[in-house]
Amino acid sequence: MRARARLVVERDEAGRSVVREMRSMAPLRLVPARGRGGVALVHLVSAVTSPLGGDDLELHVRVGPGAALELRGVAATLALPGHHPGGSRALVRVELGAGASLEHLPEPTVVTARANHEAVFRADLADDARVRTREIVAAGRLNERAGSLTTTLDVRRNGTVIRQTTRLGVSEVDASPAGLAGRRVLGTELLCWGRDLPAAVAGDWWSLVPLARGGSLATVLADDAVTALRALDDARRRHPGSAEDLLTRSRTRFRVESHS
Repeated sequence: MRARARLVVERDEAGRSVVREMRSMAPLRLVPARGRGGVALVHLVSAVTSPLGGDDLELHVRVGPGAALELRGVAATLALPGHHPGGSRALVRVELGAGASLEHLPEPTVVTARANHEAVFRADLADDARVRTREIVAAGRLNERAGSLTTTLDVRRNGTVIRQTTRLGVSEVDASPAGLAGRRVLGTELLCWGRDLPAAVAGDWWSLVPLARGGSLATVLADDAVTALRALDDARRRHPGSAEDLLTRSRTRFRVESHS
């Protein structure tokens, strides 16, 4: 299956972030919801079982100057083997204009036995754009040997912010300290979101590291997705940009309520 979907969000004259263009194609179904405080909220729903071996999926997202988008998943993704030769591929391609922001928060991806999946997140940012993108991957279902997964995080702003490729599914490597250290779940979260930490911080099985060209990367190892998500939340609370954003949103809600 080959599917292409597109989402464009822009800021209107009233300062609200609105969906200007939306094209879905099964299994990529985009479902908009009411925005909150000037942020457009869109859910990405899988219309059929996907990705299967042989699937080629691509979502193109453009957020215009000053606009804000929260793109969320609604259910875990199961990467499965298929009847067609070759693996599956899913690409999320993002463009953010001046002053734009994107929170890309999919649900976990589970790489089942015999699956061969590649997932790519690629973003081009304006100088003052913000992006938060999260990925949680589980090496197989409970008591199941994992399939093969390659994930790439490629974010650019005046050069490369980060280009990181991770490969899972080789049991000897996954069990080693260079891989998952015997755990099943890997979580990462990139924050190009205002100020960064002056130095790395860490907790139990998680770390938050500032990047050389701006932005910070949180990495978590866990036995299950719920624990990984909590650890990513804990790491994000240590990021100074998160506290600044919470204050900005509170002020925005106050202004909206005051004029309603």
